[in-house]
Amino acid sequence: MDESGFGGLFGDPEEIQRRLGEFAEQMQGAQRLAWADNAIKLAVDLTVAAINRANIQGTTDEQAEQLRKVMAVVFPEAVTLVREAREGLA
Repeated sequence: MDESGFGGLFGDPEEIQRRLGEFAEQMQGAQRLAWADNAIKLAVDLTVAAINRANIQGTTDEQAEQLRKVMAVVFPEAVTLVREAREGLA
């Protein structure tokens, strides 16, 4: 029997193994990119939802202060999500 298995039908086993390894690396890269995209989208959605839920009233100065308070709570969480997403790509 031929050492390459199946009579050489699938080519060099080492070449197949190398290509499968490359494919697996590409898939892992795609998964990291998808996770990063989802984390960034979540950060944006979280920020938008928090601002939309805020009951902003008063003068423009009062409204600005209210928005700053919302952002002081939401922004650090959004930054953490984006930072983790970027680290996942490294």
